[in-house]
Amino acid sequence: MPAPAPAGPPAGAQAVRRALDVLHCFHDNGPDPTASDLARRLGLSTSTAHRLARTLLAAGFLEQDARTARYRLGPAVTELGRLSYHQRGLHLAAPELRDLSERTGTTAALALRSGAHAVIVAGGTVTPKAGLRRPLRSTAPGRVLLAWPGDGEPAPPDGESALVRERGHALDDDPCRGVRTLAVPVLDRSDRARFALALWAAPPALSGTRLDRLLPQVRACARALEVLLLPPGERRVPEA
Repeated sequence: MPAPAPAGPPAGAQAVRRALDVLHCFHDNGPDPTASDLARRLGLSTSTAHRLARTLLAAGFLEQDARTARYRLGPAVTELGRLSYHQRGLHLAAPELRDLSERTGTTAALALRSGAHAVIVAGGTVTPKAGLRRPLRSTAPGRVLLAWPGDGEPAPPDGESALVRERGHALDDDPCRGVRTLAVPVLDRSDRARFALALWAAPPALSGTRLDRLLPQVRACARALEVLLLPPGERRVPEA
């Protein structure tokens, strides 16, 4: 007698998963999608995508332009984002990031790890067609978060992460945008990178002797952020 096929996820769980997939379609900060766009991205029928979008619309997680029928993120997402921002204490980081930007003539931001991505959660800028997340290995903040993994996150076996740990920072060039990124870890007592502190600037601003002069300032800011963002019991022991 053949073995029974493994049970799939409950119908309710599948609906939740699909609704979350709809919200994830907005990560890239691209043009507002229609139900047909969502269906194409997710491999669903248009009627299913439309039903999911209408459910999220009713709950305030999406809004719809009555003229174009295109969807955008709704007020419920904004509310939860602001609550998370304050619950994590990220509002405390904003003055430090602003001060570092002004002193160094760069753009400063703070990133954390979300699965296989580094996500900008404070500072920085959001530009059209550019979201807040990047694959970990494609950015300096991501490589920092890989080099000092958190609980349950395996250390990469490659030599790149070992080199980042040895240097204490990561550098990345984006020729398309003409910028270089410098990132250092914001560490906890267990030597885990809870955040990555990143600076963006034209390559000459983060090269040679200018980079050597900047690094102590960036690391000092990272230590200040440890105090601001981590509970006392999770902070590193102050250096002598």
